[in-house]
Amino acid sequence: MKVSEIMTKNVSTVSPGDTIQKAAQIMQQVDCGSTPVTDGGKVVGVVTDRDITIKAVASGKGPETPVKSVMFDRVVTVKPDTDAREAANIMADNQIRRLPVVDAQGKLVGILAIADLARVNIFVSESGKALSEISEPSRRSNAVQ
Repeated sequence: MKVSEIMTKNVSTVSPGDTIQKAAQIMQQVDCGSTPVTDGGKVVGVVTDRDITIKAVASGKGPETPVKSVMFDRVVTVKPDTDAREAANIMADNQIRRLPVVDAQGKLVGILAIADLARVNIFVSESGKALSEISEPSRRSNAVQ
């Protein structure tokens, strides 16, 4: 099964210059803890609720703080034709819960979440492994996804 068959296609995003308040509002609207950051349709980062809390609020920064100052900019992505099992392994290896899906030009076309993998019965063991490894203490010092 390919990622394109199970990914979410309608993804809400923010741009690097948007405020963290806008990012938080989008996360609230779609009930998730992260939002891709795009520039011209290309993924340039990911901002999480934890990024906003730890990198901004805890440091005394206000709601007008630009997303680019708190986003994680080393984003792991996959292509729509990536095998879903391979995507689950990528998520586990990189300790991430959501994986942006980009086309050949690097433009965002969807997002794959652990929940998407879990909904497809054949991938329950892979998504369980991924979730288990994602939940371990971070192996990367500044990865907050």
